[in-house]
Amino acid sequence: MKAIRIERYGGPEVLQLQDIPVPAPDAGEVLVRMAHAGINVMDGGTRKGAFANSQTYPVHLPTTIGMEGAGTVERVGAGVTGFRPGDRVAYCLVWNSHAEFAVVPAWQLVHVPPAVPLCLAAAATFQGFTAHYLATDVGRLGPGRSCLVHAATGGVGQLLVGFAARLGAIVYGTVRAEDDKRIARERGAHEVFLSGQGGFVAPLLELTGDVGVDVVFDSVGKPTLRDDFKVTRKKGLVVNFGASGGAVDDLNPAELGEAGSLHLTRPRLKDHLPDADTIQARAAALYAGLADGTLSLALGRRYAMEQISVAHADLEDGKAEGKPLLDIAEGVA
Repeated sequence: MKAIRIERYGGPEVLQLQDIPVPAPDAGEVLVRMAHAGINVMDGGTRKGAFANSQTYPVHLPTTIGMEGAGTVERVGAGVTGFRPGDRVAYCLVWNSHAEFAVVPAWQLVHVPPAVPLCLAAAATFQGFTAHYLATDVGRLGPGRSCLVHAATGGVGQLLVGFAARLGAIVYGTVRAEDDKRIARERGAHEVFLSGQGGFVAPLLELTGDVGVDVVFDSVGKPTLRDDFKVTRKKGLVVNFGASGGAVDDLNPAELGEAGSLHLTRPRLKDHLPDADTIQARAAALYAGLADGTLSLALGRRYAMEQISVAHADLEDGKAEGKPLLDIAEGVA
């Protein structure tokens, strides 16, 4: 089978399309014939060695890249009862999805309902699970709660705005360009601001009567985090779950006290997917919203396996608008 592998860390040039044997599922595992796989910032991090010493995501060389995807069940291992050949399935946080076949632990696999195309499941599962746990477990959003979502037109951002709105929270968003405001509003944001140079601070404080919001969700990092402190209510919560704009490496905890006894957390998805029941519950909420249209995710460019280096270069250059996809099997919706 074809698989996209890395044997050393580096730029897009280290990505290799190789022919390797089709893996066999062991007990409790499922062999999936891949149709589509998402391409995301964690793939770039894997390629660069960001997880080389990670305890949360222990990824070691050599490895098949890709950690989210969708397809159909090809074969099941001993003891697997919840899946059978031909079932439409998706998964995330198993590093092997950029290949024609992938072995996945059955407890991490979810059924994809007929109303959700496999390409959308491949694009939305990882970021949808992330948005769901941020909105429910971490942010505890609901009626009477308010939040600010940075990068509101990104993959997680679109779904997070949607989940927050579904839960009844008042949702504000930031975007990089004026044209993106419409998309964020369509996803459920009450008001949207430009994020550059702290431009969201004054208008958000004006709208909230200088109180601020209950929760800020920040995937940007260094350019926005300290401005987040200015728009979070006293004893409120700042959730930093990414660093697309650079990591914050100079934070004095006393700043949180000065800003109003704030709480700051840096969660990771793996810790919020501890078992099959939790995964199934997040999948049910995500796919129901995608099926009925209350949740949306704009798909970006589609790449063939031979174009994976181009895809990574586009990600780094900021050219990959929407959620980019790797199309592995031709003609699969």
